[in-house]
Amino acid sequence: MKNFAYAARPLMEDFFSTLVFVVLNALHVDVRIAVACAAAIGVAQVAWRLVRRQPVAALQWMSLGLVLVFGAASYFTHDPRFVMVKPSIIYVVVGGAMLQNGWMLRYMPPIAQGHGDRLMTAFGYVWAGLMFVSAIANAVVAVAYTAHWTAFIAIFPLASKVVLFLIQYVVVRLAVVRSVRAQMAAA
Repeated sequence: MKNFAYAARPLMEDFFSTLVFVVLNALHVDVRIAVACAAAIGVAQVAWRLVRRQPVAALQWMSLGLVLVFGAASYFTHDPRFVMVKPSIIYVVVGGAMLQNGWMLRYMPPIAQGHGDRLMTAFGYVWAGLMFVSAIANAVVAVAYTAHWTAFIAIFPLASKVVLFLIQYVVVRLAVVRSVRAQMAAA
């Protein structure tokens, strides 16, 4: 669990301003206040990292830019759907990056390397597909089922990724164990 928390922390930091908007929206706070709070937090996060001379990740810059652009559109139109569509853009960008062949291989422990590479490469494409499905689902819910978006964003993105992670972990682990045992038996 410690490794999961370590890996999830930067992602949570990158999307914290969006999470603030989601919570405030769920609490039925006026959209202008929710957008202003999310934008202020995004700016504060980037400013804090710059003051501490820490690098600002590209995803965090993008998240801030999207909060400001979509936040301004939401603020002036009084329509929260602009901010609600923001995760779809991020999912498409992340999904596009995940289309890179073999991107997951660096996450394999040394003992598993060479035993599950093809399977991990295939799962890399499955993850990209999940990001694209998440983008489409988020956009549809944000535009057509706005009242249900908060519940959707609170459940679907995390649940779908946890389920895929668990499936991948079990499938790859079984394949690697089988391959290692076969190699040992042959030797």
